[in-house]
Formats: sequence, C-alpha cells, structure tokens
Amino acid sequence: MADEDIAYTVVTKEADFEVRDYPAFIVAEVNVTGSRDEASAEGFKLLADYIFGGNTGRESIAMTAPVVQKRATGEKIAMTAPVTQSGSDGAWTVRFTMPSTYTLESLPTPNDPRVQLIPVPSQRYAVVRFSGLAKVAEVDRRTEALKAFMQRQNLTGEGDASLARDDPPWTLWFMRRNEVWIAVAPAG
Repeated sequence: MADEDIAYTVVTKEADFEVRDYPAFIVAEVNVTGSRDEASAEGFKLLADYIFGGNTGRESIAMTAPVVQKRATGEKIAMTAPVTQSGSDGAWTVRFTMPSTYTLESLPTPNDPRVQLIPVPSQRYAVVRFSGLAKVAEVDRRTEALKAFMQRQNLTGEGDASLARDDPPWTLWFMRRNEVWIAVAPAG
C-alpha cells in the first residue's frame, strides 16, 4: 500500500511490544462518524481522494503507512503514519501521514474542506503489533495488553489508544499488519 513508512527509533522491545520515538511529521486527517469499520472506510476514501489528486494542484501524493485511526476528541492528536484509527463507536479521526519530502507549505490544499493538514510534533509511543483482522474485541484485548506492558515499564500514557493499519483492505486477513499505539507522557 505504501511508498514510505514513517521512520522511528526503537527504544525498548519486548516480544510484540515496543517503545518508539517518532520524529515530527505532517498528517492529512478527517473526522468521521460511525462504527470503527465504517469510519475507517469513509476516512480512507476521503483521504485517498486528497492524495490521488483531489487538491488544488491536482497533484498525486505518495501513499505512506500506516493509516491511523483515533477517537475524535476535538483536540489535535499526535499520531503518525500507518493508516491509524482511534476512538469508539461515534466520532473518529483517520489520518494519513504525508511523505517526509513535503512541508506544510509545499503540500497542495485539499479540495474537500473536511481534509485538514496538521503538523504533528515528535512523540514517544508504546506500541503492540499483531496480525490478522483488527476486530473490536481483538483491538480491545491488545490495548489492555499494551497498558499492562506500559505499567511494567513504568510508562504513563497520554490520550486514547490509536489503531494503526499497515496494509490495504484487500490484503489477506492473515497477512495484515496492525498496531495499537499509546502516546507516552514525558518522564518527569
């Protein structure tokens, strides 16, 4: 699906769990409603339209991974690329990370006003990776396991968990790569 994965540095690794440092980056994001799956599909469609030329320059922008989805909170969410999603049934934010070659000034303006370009500061995340379908029960189970890992590591989370998906919907279920991310509060 992606031409570029966002670069990160692994700080700690334990089985399927990692603590990662991500650099600052830019996302295109939309807020959508519905179930997790409905919001993912609608958000993906809106963002894909933007990167496939639905912008003032009619410019195609390379796809990055993952796509991130997160519960919409009315605040800007510090998440990176995969396609990510977070939240629960209701309001969701879906994000595509823009290729690292772009700046906020060099990205074309989206034609659809629902698509927003947002700078995201560098951030540390606790992450758990899993394969298969990202069903609600599985994401909830992985989220709880990630919280337990964070507790063992004496890490405090900031905000809600996000679901990051690395592969397009047509990828066979057993080959799909998914992650749950939780931002880590600075030590202090």
